[in-house]
Amino acid sequence: MQSAPDLFSYRKFWAHRFGVAPELPMTREEMDALGWDSCDIIIVTGDAYVDHPSFGMALIGRLLESHGFRVGIISQPDWTNTDDFTKLGKPNLFFGVTGGNMDSMVNRYTSDRKIRSNDAYTAGGSGGKRPDRSVVVYSQRCQEAYKGVPVIIGGIEASLRRIAHYDYWSEKVRRSVIMDSKADLLVYGNGERQVVEIAHRLAAGEPVSDLTDIRGTAYTKKYEQRAGWWEKDSTLVDTPGKLNPPIDPYQMQTEESCADEKAKTEQNKAAENTNVIKIHRVSPRNADRTVIRLPAYNAVKDDPVTYAHTSRILHLETNPGNALALVQQHGNQDVWLNPPPIPLTTAEMDAVFDLPYSRLPHTAYGKMTIPAYDMIRFSVNIMRGCFGGCTFCSITEHEGRIIQSRSEDSIIKEVEAIRDTTPGFTGVISDLGGPTANMYRLACNDPKIEASCRRLSCVFPGVCKNLNTDHTPLINLYKRARSLPGIKKILIASGLRYDLAVLSPEYVKELVTHHVGGYLKIAPEHTEEGPLQQMMKPGIGTYDKFKQMFDKYSKEAGKEQYLIPYFIAAHPGTTDKDMMNLALWLKRNGFRADQVQAYLPSPMSAAAAMYHSGKNTLHKVRRNGGDIEVPKGLKVRRLHKAFLRYHDPENWPMLREALKNMGRADLIGNGKKHLIPNWQPAGTGENGEGRRVTRKAKNVQSFRTQHTRPGKTKVKAKRRQR
Repeated sequence: MQSAPDLFSYRKFWAHRFGVAPELPMTREEMDALGWDSCDIIIVTGDAYVDHPSFGMALIGRLLESHGFRVGIISQPDWTNTDDFTKLGKPNLFFGVTGGNMDSMVNRYTSDRKIRSNDAYTAGGSGGKRPDRSVVVYSQRCQEAYKGVPVIIGGIEASLRRIAHYDYWSEKVRRSVIMDSKADLLVYGNGERQVVEIAHRLAAGEPVSDLTDIRGTAYTKKYEQRAGWWEKDSTLVDTPGKLNPPIDPYQMQTEESCADEKAKTEQNKAAENTNVIKIHRVSPRNADRTVIRLPAYNAVKDDPVTYAHTSRILHLETNPGNALALVQQHGNQDVWLNPPPIPLTTAEMDAVFDLPYSRLPHTAYGKMTIPAYDMIRFSVNIMRGCFGGCTFCSITEHEGRIIQSRSEDSIIKEVEAIRDTTPGFTGVISDLGGPTANMYRLACNDPKIEASCRRLSCVFPGVCKNLNTDHTPLINLYKRARSLPGIKKILIASGLRYDLAVLSPEYVKELVTHHVGGYLKIAPEHTEEGPLQQMMKPGIGTYDKFKQMFDKYSKEAGKEQYLIPYFIAAHPGTTDKDMMNLALWLKRNGFRADQVQAYLPSPMSAAAAMYHSGKNTLHKVRRNGGDIEVPKGLKVRRLHKAFLRYHDPENWPMLREALKNMGRADLIGNGKKHLIPNWQPAGTGENGEGRRVTRKAKNVQSFRTQHTRPGKTKVKAKRRQR
């Protein structure tokens, strides 16, 4: 793995003499109280400002403050004019623009494209406090407010839209967000290294146009062949032939062979019946001056197969140890993507999380609650990144596959800080986790192998033999944390990777005995091989193995505890039959889902490319062949959700019709072997999935999961026996 300067090795900016702000200012009056005449950097965010490391604006703001910069926050500004964008004055260095902790479109709309009534990242939880495509809108307002001030965009919304991307809400491929926002730089992934270098170089007088060599950033340049760069086109249209290996598509090639390859390329382009997209083979020689040219925006917006190919290339170039630069033409401009940032070391992670956060919402919000803060205020983030590679998930695209872990001492220090300083703490830590619950300190056994690996997942189709799966450091952390004075219980609420957990019975025992509050949420996502393959998730047999261990250790601990499995409806690769079989599994195992989620194609994810193209992007993308089932359209998506809620009478008419059309009318009846009955309760059946009016309006008692009863208290309900 390549190295990078220590995050805190820079000489501090002169303004460090102003000291640490109790909270980063959001008004001119707060700036005056700090003795500031101006801000060096102003962060514009779509979230309410919470001075907590789980909130991006706080983490980046405090980090820049530690380097001596004066940082102001403009939170959820009125975007209809520039007034709010000028209230802190003109920043000396740049505007940093982020949509917040969520993509603004995901935040605003459901998977059925309905407007959400609430926003967990807004004070009071009310919706509508941020515009659609916030990064674009905020950037434009910043530029209108102060012409010539550099605008740097970042956060998950910018990160996941850094190249031409399929946009589910408009059902088209949109340009890179840096083109629409007209920003000077785009920071993707976790942005600590990037923003610190950007700030110091701008402070040293470098023009923003010269900042083209920073890892983890994207920028625009005039479309042209750059001198000194070895440029390789990513696509080659050819007749069917031998396919590249699916895991190692980049075979070694010398520069001397380029002339021969170019001649072959011209012959192949002229060939008839062209129907296979191949991946060019790129030499790592002179990799720092090698760039892969992706298909241009005009090509991918009109050709879903080319889009699928582009998505595959992007995902293969995400390992910071070997990723090459990428470039994509947008009209007369090129969007350049530098390789991903170097992950933070444990010492750097500790220092970032040890910054002087108040761990509270800004005082301007008074007693108003911020739901997202309430959810995490008693939790601790112990790591970042995920090597699972689930195709529907955006964690890998944003945080990367390399696990970055904090030290045990740093984590314990934060637990103690919560205990001693956080209002309302009752002795229960709600979570010690991160993107996943149990990847803490897991990594490849060999750094050289890790730096050269191009696998999309370390755990699919099976756990890699080179992966260290030792859970001992995590077990020790749990034990130490739960033994602290004043700590009654440590719960684990982050998503558990159970295919890793089953490899460590000691971990499962510790988890089940001490860290489950009666119910443990877990995400098999499906039971059928088809969708699981497209998700890159383990088979349901692994879930069964984990459940056996869970039940065994729960019994040994004298506790009655339950697993709550989560599933996704209408994921690419899912057929009606798959959903029917999942419904049968749910009924056979006594589960009744109260709320279900249909798949939402998040920008730039591999599954979104599958959804758009109908191609399996986990293997060679072919024009002929490689097609997968993609449940599109409101009718089929409602049907798939209805199968998950097979027990709801509102869904029974839809399911009866579907089962008959599938030739499975044998599942309609009143016995235990049937999925749904042949009778219909009076007053039901008119409001299936996606058509419901509120239950309050209908004066109908809500259906409950088998694990809950009326009131606020969850009980230990026994699983129904079949």
